[in-house]
Amino acid sequence: MARSELSRREVIAGAVGSGFALAVRPVSAATITTGTEGLAVADVRIRAADGDVSAYSARPAKPKGKPPIVLVVHEIFGVHEHIRDVCRRLAKLGALAVAPDLFARQGDVSKIADMKEIVGKVVSKVPDEQVLGDLDATLAWAKAAGGGDPRRVGITGFCWGGRIVWLYAAHAAVNAGVAWYGRLVGDKDALRPRQPIDVAAAVKAPVLGLYGGQDQGIPVATVEEMRKALAAGGAAAKRSEIHVYPDAGHAFFADYRPSYRADAAADGWTRLQAWFKTNGVI
Repeated sequence: MARSELSRREVIAGAVGSGFALAVRPVSAATITTGTEGLAVADVRIRAADGDVSAYSARPAKPKGKPPIVLVVHEIFGVHEHIRDVCRRLAKLGALAVAPDLFARQGDVSKIADMKEIVGKVVSKVPDEQVLGDLDATLAWAKAAGGGDPRRVGITGFCWGGRIVWLYAAHAAVNAGVAWYGRLVGDKDALRPRQPIDVAAAVKAPVLGLYGGQDQGIPVATVEEMRKALAAGGAAAKRSEIHVYPDAGHAFFADYRPSYRADAAADGWTRLQAWFKTNGVI
């Protein structure tokens, strides 16, 4: 490989996502870019239980009072440019959006080109307990050093992160969550002792689930199982909702990938805003 090409790829795939992860290159022409005008953005370090965690934060440069907090949970590609852009979109809505690198201890997925290798070498080795603890630390940082409003907290996540949204809604006191095509059922082991279906009845905050009817990895039948589990649960579970886009597949919000479906993505983003507004986040 020529040095010029190597340099370009190194720039594209920096730590904590200074660009898009190698595994998703080349990105789609439909990729959305949200500027930083009117925002304060930064790469930050957050003290967690067993060391520091890197994170990307975005907030209004001149907020009117303390901004609401939205935790953003990344896909298997880590905190790359798409996740950073989502943070900026949320900041444009007035939020302090923070996306921690939840894979940092296991490896840097931004520099791995093969998806199977990302899952096998990094993602499969990340314990849920570690993830939930890092999100707790991120929320504590957002409330203190970040200057966010502790009374208005939301969480959203995509794919791998969508599953985590369901788990975190059962773990912590937040106002609301929005889970984008996160897996609901699956094998359990020491690292992943519970799946969303197992905690559905016990969620402490209402969650909006956004799913694709053509998702080959998340059968509609499992979505229906989740709906039944929520309906049989507590107050927050009963207030939770799941919306399925019949013609969309997995990762329909990922504008940088061929899976992107503009209509479903736009509708989902509108629903996210309405959900957070209804539940006191933004």
